[in-house]
Amino acid sequence: MNKLLQQAEQICQERGVRFTAQRRQVLEIVCAARRPLGAYEILDAMRKSSGRTAPPTVYRALEFLKAQGLIHKLESLHAFVGCNHPDHPHASQFLICSECGGIDELEDEQVSQSLRQASRASGFTPQRRIVELIGTCESCSRGQSDKRQ
Repeated sequence: MNKLLQQAEQICQERGVRFTAQRRQVLEIVCAARRPLGAYEILDAMRKSSGRTAPPTVYRALEFLKAQGLIHKLESLHAFVGCNHPDHPHASQFLICSECGGIDELEDEQVSQSLRQASRASGFTPQRRIVELIGTCESCSRGQSDKRQ
């Protein structure tokens, strides 16, 4: 996690934006979690460690981190996860396990290219590209097959 925080500091410095203590704390909370977190879960975690924190503080920090490409918002879950590769802009795809809550971030250029071509062919102009596949991860699938036997 320290490497990710150092990378975030460097990215913000290069872009000339402020990586405040509150923004850092929100990023730490999101990246330390083993599953996606909603804004109020992040707020609760901040309140436990630093006392009184208002919801707008968390929402502003989340918007900043998202704008800088340091986190992603999973629209289907209304939750946030850390970005696996914030050093470059990219369109991610997410595999979301409905059993354990695990998330895998993919960066498959063929998927992105296919979506660009399909939208162009239909005259559609996308504003945001969000690809989320909800299903069962390999580990949970193995567990389910074990239960059936």
